[in-house]
Order: sequence, then structure tokens, then C-alpha cells
Amino acid sequence: MKIAGIITEYNPFHLGHKLHLEKTKKLTNCDAVVCLMSGHFVQRGAPAIIDKWSRAQMALDNGIDLILELPTVYAVSSAEFFASGAVSILNSLNVIDSIAFGSECGDINLLIQISSILSNESNEFKETIKKFLNEGYPVAVSRSKAILEIMQSLNLSYDEDYLKKQLNSSNNILGIEYLKAILRLKSNIIPYTFKREGALYNDKELNKDFSSASSIRNYLKANNVVDDLKAHLPMESYNILSKLSLENYDFAFEEKIFSYVKYKILTDPKSLSLIPDASEGLDNKIINELQNSNNLNELILNCKSKRYTYTRISRILAQFFIGLEKYPLTELRKKQPDKVRILGLNQKGAEIIKRIKKESSIELINKPKKPFSDIYTIDIQASKAYSLICKNIKMDNEFKQSPLIKMNEI
Repeated sequence: MKIAGIITEYNPFHLGHKLHLEKTKKLTNCDAVVCLMSGHFVQRGAPAIIDKWSRAQMALDNGIDLILELPTVYAVSSAEFFASGAVSILNSLNVIDSIAFGSECGDINLLIQISSILSNESNEFKETIKKFLNEGYPVAVSRSKAILEIMQSLNLSYDEDYLKKQLNSSNNILGIEYLKAILRLKSNIIPYTFKREGALYNDKELNKDFSSASSIRNYLKANNVVDDLKAHLPMESYNILSKLSLENYDFAFEEKIFSYVKYKILTDPKSLSLIPDASEGLDNKIINELQNSNNLNELILNCKSKRYTYTRISRILAQFFIGLEKYPLTELRKKQPDKVRILGLNQKGAEIIKRIKKESSIELINKPKKPFSDIYTIDIQASKAYSLICKNIKMDNEFKQSPLIKMNEI
């Protein structure tokens, strides 16, 4: 059985994700697809709009064979640690033949060239990054500018404006990090990419072809009407979302974390400095701007600068809300978990699990299993934190919920 791996958030599962799945099957010629999906919190630094179990059901209903949970420690991290943790897990399963991801460029050779430059990290490259950092650019921008200089010095035949655009496109950036991880691990996983269609990742307005997850979430937040989203979702996803809405589901919009973050900062301001990404005085900036902010978006915008991006600040606040200041994040991000949770499976998924158990040392679990490592303890803590902003998830849900099974296929 040829197995492809994909790394996702499905926040929620939309038509672009359906296309991703179809293209993955076509590009890789696989027999089954394993999805590694973020849990209750996502990479941009926000709670997922619906819980991980509802999103796993969407994935199953749309044709994913096995859904595993990407641990929170990676899921709410920068693109580098998000990708590194995810690829490391897929590689350690010892059954994944390929990985496929969408990108703005759709050019795997370009992304491999860039990832090779980043992986080698020559002294010239390091000094060039340092130069741009000293000029006040954020890390991601400094790195992009350094890559551009190095590629030009190597006389690689790419137009400068084209390169600039590709180096600053969110899905390209994430794809490059996937490729870096594959190189670092010396993995045999074969990477594939395809050009994204329709709306961009951060587009806020619904698109007639393929609306972004951001636009779908924004529309639901502003209008609280699921029916209008029918044309922007696969029928399977729409049915789940519609059912949740009829049941008065408590959608977890990011603004809900603001009062909890504010309370934590007011009662223990020094604890914010324990979040690694809040270094260089950014913790003090957040604390000082709290009094000038009436909601989460205002706080982030008041702290945002040329050096500190909106997403970085959003991630810091999400990490702080979950309680990650109590854990050695810098160390944990570099580790690989010994256990990974199963969220859902069908018949093929059950067969894949049997193969993993034979060929991998990583343990696939149905529910929390002692002893708890810090990585898994964080997942339990994330579920408890999510229960504060989504009444449909109870504090002990992590210990009671079993993997979802596609009954008509098993």
C-alpha cells in the first residue's frame, strides 16, 4: 500500500482542502492518505473555530483514511517548528512514502533550491541575515532577503520580482520548511507540491471559486449564518457545520481568549516573559499596550511593528492562554513525541495502524496514557483551555473521547 501524508488544520475543511486531497492522490498515486492535523489550536495563534473531533469527522467524511493529532507544542509554533515537528512525526511512522502540499508557486524545484540554501546555512548566508536583522526587519523577512541575495549570487535563473513574491508567500514559506525537515532527517519521503487555486490563505472575503478558511471563519463570525456558506464547502463539511449551528454550537472565535489573557497578565505579568517568542522586550510591550486595548485584535495591532508580526504576537497570546509558559518550549520543540493520538480512521486507516505498530517505535494511542510526557501534558492542557471558550468541550474531554470510526467502511 502506497501511503501519502498531508499536514493540515482543516479550520474548517473547505473546497480548497478537498482539491488538495484530490491532487495529493493524483500526484502521488497513493492508495491511502494519512492526515496529521492540528488539535484545538492552530499555527496562526488562535483556537480552531470548531473542536478537533468535529474537524476530524469532516476529514473522514471527505475521504481521509487516518487522522492523527499534531501535538500542540508544534501546532502553535512558527512555520519552522510547525513543519519540523510534523515532518518528523510522519517520517517516524515508517510507512509514509510521500508528502504533498499546496504552494503559491507550484514549483517543487524552486522550493528545493531555497530549502537547500537554508539547510546549508553558510557563513555568508548567516551574515546576510544578520545584516537585515540589524536594519530592523523581522526574522522571516530578513531570511527572505538573504535568500534572494544568495540566489542572485549563484546566478540562478529566476526573475528578482518573482523570487521576492515567492519568498514572502505563506504557503511557500511553510513548504520550504517541510523540505528543510526532510533534508535534515535524510528522509526517504518524496515531496510534491501543486499550485494553490482561488483565494489566498489570508483573504478575508469569500471567493466564488475557492474561499479561504479565513474568509469562511470571518463570515461565520460576522453573520452567524451557515446556510450562506454552502457553496464554499464540500457537502460533507457543510452538513457537519449546519448540524452544529442548529445545535447552537459554541464556535471558538479568537476574541474569546482576551479576557483570560488579560486576567493572567494583570495577576502575574512576569509570567509572560517565560514564553520564548516574547523575548527582546516584547512581553513588556504587550503588558503596556493592554491598558490601551479593548479586545484581542486591538492588543495585537497595538503591539505589531516592522519587527514583530501580527501572527507572532497572536501566537504568543495563544501560547500564554493555554499555559505554555510553564513548560520548556524551546527544548520541547526540538523533541519528537513518543506517543501520537489517533483522532479518526476508516478501514484503510485501521490497516495503516497495523503497519505502523509493526514498523515504527512511535506509539499510537486512543486516549491519554501514562506516563505523560510534557508534550502530551500540553495537549491535555490545551483541551482544558479550549473548554473555557467552547462549552461543547468539557474539561475532561481528552480522557473520554475515543477515536472516530467511519462505520460504513469498517
